[in-house]
Amino acid sequence: MPKLQGKVALITGAARGQGRSHAVRLAEDGADIVAVDIAAPIPTAYYPAATPADLQLTAKLVEAERVRVLAAEADVRDQGALDQVVARALAAFGHIDIVVANAGTASHAPTWELTDDQWQNVVDVNLTGVWRTVKACVPSMIARGLGGAVVLTSSLAGLHGYGNIAGYVAAKHGVNGLMRTLANELGPYNIRVNTVCPGLINTDMMMNDETYAMFRPDVESPTLEDARAVFRTMQLLPLDWLEPRDVSNAIAFLVSAEARAITGVALPVDGGQLQRG
Repeated sequence: MPKLQGKVALITGAARGQGRSHAVRLAEDGADIVAVDIAAPIPTAYYPAATPADLQLTAKLVEAERVRVLAAEADVRDQGALDQVVARALAAFGHIDIVVANAGTASHAPTWELTDDQWQNVVDVNLTGVWRTVKACVPSMIARGLGGAVVLTSSLAGLHGYGNIAGYVAAKHGVNGLMRTLANELGPYNIRVNTVCPGLINTDMMMNDETYAMFRPDVESPTLEDARAVFRTMQLLPLDWLEPRDVSNAIAFLVSAEARAITGVALPVDGGQLQRG
């Protein structure tokens, strides 16, 4: 029997990147999937937005694993929209067992040059949106009385300070703090709460011209190959970067019965980047 057969997992930011990978990976283990994404631009983001077509492709990839899927467009900054998605999920599937609060965005600039919108959008999506997702999902999990698992997407930026992404660093540190509080609050209900803290991951947020320029300010109009020379020095393992699947595999473990005694943990998935001297 698949490890997650009979479970329902709600995943935000599921239209592409890590969120899509998480949806497909948990579907492979038998979970029915509620795939949520804004599927629209956030003006302060420096990379192209996911689209409704991206979200529908995620749904098709999940369906190919012979599980059920509900795809919903919703902004994690909008509590009413999230509450409606959860109501639809409960009507369709009867319960939610797993929550992966993954939706995120980013902006680049020195801290003192960030605009109000750059700061607010990053904090609202990456931190407040995580809280809103949990707020929407957890009451039904508590009421059902059968426990569950919550994984919040933080980052190495939630464990370390990095220049030029102050809003992102602040929000991701906040996600780890929120996780620790939730682990205390939800432990008595047998609901486990952990974070994953990815390093350099091959997604649209990382692989773009603005990021290459941030890592290679010494090169005019740097390319991926220029940035690769820096990327490969950052991990202990011989990796240029990690793939979304690497994070998805960690999440699949954290939400499974094998991790039944693990809660309150911020798990780096980084090829050893955090430990590099």
